[in-house]
Amino acid sequence: MKNNAKRVSVLAAVLVMITGIVQAADVSYVNGRNAGDEGTPFSGAVMVDDTLYVSGALGIVNGKVPEDPADEARAVLDSIKGTIEDAGMTMDDIVVVQIFCSDVSTYGAFNDVYRTYFTKTYPARAFIGSGPLLFGATYEIMVTAVKR
Repeated sequence: MKNNAKRVSVLAAVLVMITGIVQAADVSYVNGRNAGDEGTPFSGAVMVDDTLYVSGALGIVNGKVPEDPADEARAVLDSIKGTIEDAGMTMDDIVVVQIFCSDVSTYGAFNDVYRTYFTKTYPARAFIGSGPLLFGATYEIMVTAVKR
């Protein structure tokens, strides 16, 4: 019983500490959406202190997914770049990239385009084979960036 009370006490202290950290964080939204807004129920990106979390983006041009995988890769990376720049950052501030791909045979075409978006060291990255993506897209990309 004594050990359980001690564990509960430690857990309560940790929760108070975490709550204080979260409350102290400076949170803002890029392309933010409020509950009850029409359209998709998520914000384009959320900035917490100096870290930007970018929602999954697709490479849709004029309401369609480009047929050429390289054109689609360019479109989705331009979308990510626009969101990053709206937050006052550059592509070189990206630290983690997750790419969901419905056709992994396009890996090489994607990489040829991807490498042109960075001028410094590449971020950590996962290229994940997925099932079908929304609207028939080949790529959906999420990133995390840290303002330097």
